[in-house]
Amino acid sequence: MLHSRLLQYIDEVARFGSIRAAGARLHVAPSAINRQILLLEAELGQPLFERLPRGMRPTPAGEALLAHIRGTLRQYRETVADIRDLHGVGSGEVVIATMTGLASGVVATAATAFRARHPQVRISIRTMSTQEILRAVENSEADLGLGFNIPASTQLEVRWQMNTRLGVVVAPHHPLAHMDTIPLAQCSPYPLIFADRSMVIHGIVAEAFVNAELDIEPAFHTNSIETMKRLATSGEAIAFLSEFDIAEELRDGRLAFRQVRDAFSNNVVSLVRREKHGHGLAPVLLADEIVSALQPGVPRAVADSTTRR
Repeated sequence: MLHSRLLQYIDEVARFGSIRAAGARLHVAPSAINRQILLLEAELGQPLFERLPRGMRPTPAGEALLAHIRGTLRQYRETVADIRDLHGVGSGEVVIATMTGLASGVVATAATAFRARHPQVRISIRTMSTQEILRAVENSEADLGLGFNIPASTQLEVRWQMNTRLGVVVAPHHPLAHMDTIPLAQCSPYPLIFADRSMVIHGIVAEAFVNAELDIEPAFHTNSIETMKRLATSGEAIAFLSEFDIAEELRDGRLAFRQVRDAFSNNVVSLVRREKHGHGLAPVLLADEIVSALQPGVPRAVADSTTRR
């Protein structure tokens, strides 16, 4: 590699807030990472991290250095992608930033199919919030971003997009599972699972209940899609998710999805990448694979594969 491993050490420690976690990610002994950081701090004459009881936090000097490091690593990745593009798919790594439900469903399916054809390419799947996906792709920390309601950005090209509304997600034996379309009012007597306020879907679902003039008190709040699915699977609780979020569970018959008529506002899933940047062939082919996995998922929706924002 053209750039010192030390740059990666510092970047990962800042990202995870822990030398041990950075070591696990990079397959390097934590003591080796710590030693290199201490040597650099001694050379610079000031600390780069605050050593806190529960982790590491960059100091102002560390933040300044991180800006340089991430710019350097970004330029390196872009240059490597351009070089590999000259010789086909080649090898290396494709990084996709996505959300938990999508990662375990369509992204896992697409990544498996892609690797079967291109075993020399590593795929890194990172789960993030909507805003983190946006920043990761804008900063070239991820080659692709797949998520719901990603904000518009002049730096992003929308490779593919689909509007898929949220619906009722219940266990197959749930009393409401026999209905094709469920009025929102009929969900009220059951334990409700809400996303917490840190997630975009919280606002969509809460607004729908307010508009329907339904005064409810959710039984569960969580910021984990996986937890929502597990709660819905195990009893009479009702979650409000998209079909993409439960793709694997739908295939296996562990969960059922039912529409709620005219209740929820738009919930747009987008596949994005950097605008005006040499992407390399591997990310382009993986994007095509993801689109192929996504399109059969919700046949009622209409996809727009050319929209840019």
